[in-house]
Amino acid sequence: MTVALAALPVLAILLLMVGLRWSAARAGAVGLLLALASAWFAFGFGSQVLPELGAARATGGALLEAGFLALTILWIIFPALCIHELQLRTGAIDVLRQAMAGLSDDPRILALLVAWFFVLFIEGAAGFGTSVALAAPFLVTAGFGRVEAVSIALIGHAVGVSFGAVGTPILPQLAVTPFSGLELAAVTARYHLLLGWLMPLVVMLLVTRALPGGQGLSLRLLGWTLFAAFAFLLPFFLIATFVGPELPTLGGALLGALAFVALLLTMRRRSRARAGVPTVAAGALLRAAAPYLALVALVLLTRLIAPLKTALQGLTLDWQLAAFGGSVAPLYHPGSLLLAGFFLGAWVQRAAWAELAGAMARVLGRLLPVTLALLAMLGLSRVMVHAGMIDRLAEAAAVTAGSLWPLFAPFVGVLGTFVTGSATASNILFSDFQQATAERLALPALPLLGAQGFGAAVGNIICPHNIVAASATVELVGREGEVLRRTLWVAGVYALAGGLLAWLLF
Repeated sequence: MTVALAALPVLAILLLMVGLRWSAARAGAVGLLLALASAWFAFGFGSQVLPELGAARATGGALLEAGFLALTILWIIFPALCIHELQLRTGAIDVLRQAMAGLSDDPRILALLVAWFFVLFIEGAAGFGTSVALAAPFLVTAGFGRVEAVSIALIGHAVGVSFGAVGTPILPQLAVTPFSGLELAAVTARYHLLLGWLMPLVVMLLVTRALPGGQGLSLRLLGWTLFAAFAFLLPFFLIATFVGPELPTLGGALLGALAFVALLLTMRRRSRARAGVPTVAAGALLRAAAPYLALVALVLLTRLIAPLKTALQGLTLDWQLAAFGGSVAPLYHPGSLLLAGFFLGAWVQRAAWAELAGAMARVLGRLLPVTLALLAMLGLSRVMVHAGMIDRLAEAAAVTAGSLWPLFAPFVGVLGTFVTGSATASNILFSDFQQATAERLALPALPLLGAQGFGAAVGNIICPHNIVAASATVELVGREGEVLRRTLWVAGVYALAGGLLAWLLF
């Protein structure tokens, strides 16, 4: 019975958003009420769990934690939206589209550049939702519908999440297991190497459906898509296997994009198809891309230069209330780097202060419904985690599966990210659990930890408050369920493929 009650809030979210097409705010509110009822009456939250606090203070602590996390997510959404608004007001987005048209006159190929290489590069550099927040608006301006743009960007970035933000999701596994970063990176990357080609293929399928007059996936497009997969996944795997967990996504996306663009230009020259395509001066292109280039430069400087990284991480804002708390390094946070990129980009583009103020004012006006949805989803998350409901679900799955556990191991990672919104948090929750389950079932622990990291990345495709954050960047508030309907089957198939791989090969 407790297992069913623990699962009830998650099932309600899925039913209301996918089946009934409720908004994330409405579905999240219902899920939160169900989570509170289960936590209080079935799991003893505040009486048996944290009895020293009582139900009211325990619930207040969980909701306070949710509010703190919502602010850290909004700090990413706000500057990401500001950058996009600035790009629209200054006409920079048109310059970038014109430059991309010089690479190919096929919008599906250009969409692959944005929804595969661009999102993976930003994911590897910054993580924490930054990549989708930047890519989804760009896809909308390229002609894609809002639901399709968010769905495509969410799916495209998933492979890189295992090593997002310069390898952050691996750190919790390093802290609680006897394995090295190189061992964990190699085994996690192996899943993506063998299965990652599915994701750009799905991206291309969605792209061809989304564009008017689409004619399906031709052999030519299939070739380009598989080349894009290979161009990223090969360096991604090699870096993970021989270098470590910090740079697989970042390095794989950069090297893959260079190879992809080089081939595009070679094919373009051979076909002599550049005639009639307007060219963009290098100076104009650099100015148009200034906010993105500034962001990338800031991320690389702050993540890869150890003394600077240490200094920025040294300033933290922390709070603690019994078992609840939060911490953020404001100067190291991706939102602060996005805001710096916004101002640096505006300076390079010589945008007037009126344009900056107008962009920020418009963005602020769009954040209230997003904030409500985030608070509901994060409140549900923190209540379920602190009441032990997530642990109960994972334990029940392990007992039920027995020797078939490797088949289900990635879904635990998915569950952790679905509830918390973070692959890093999922690994914090369940790395110990995966290792203990492996020992109990006499299975090798390392492949299961790889399956955990793999599944945690997959969960980013369907996490409700990730969808809320991404939808906010394209003014899609209230239609998040439509996005979840498009991404849920992709996450299920990819996680199942990972489980089969763990069961058959490891």
